[in-house]
Amino acid sequence: MKVAAVCGSGLGSSFMVEMNINSVLNELGVSGVDVAHYDLGSAAPEMADVFFVGSDLADSAQHLGEVVVLDSIIDLDELREKVEALCKEKGLL
Repeated sequence: MKVAAVCGSGLGSSFMVEMNINSVLNELGVSGVDVAHYDLGSAAPEMADVFFVGSDLADSAQHLGEVVVLDSIIDLDELREKVEALCKEKGLL
């Protein structure tokens, strides 16, 4: 499975979310998930199976396909909850 974090510029916040997703996956013992980060303008549906975006980009990211919206990109508890739910939904947990 491929997961992507997306922000406006593809630099700071998406990279931070990518690292945090990887940390949560490690905590959960989930392997085989590729995580990357992109800017909204470059992101395309074929780049990932699921895209994580901040709530400020939720409307602009709907063209990507399956999108997980983060109310707060710095809330690790929220991210952990949503990554865990995604892993369960996809049969990884």
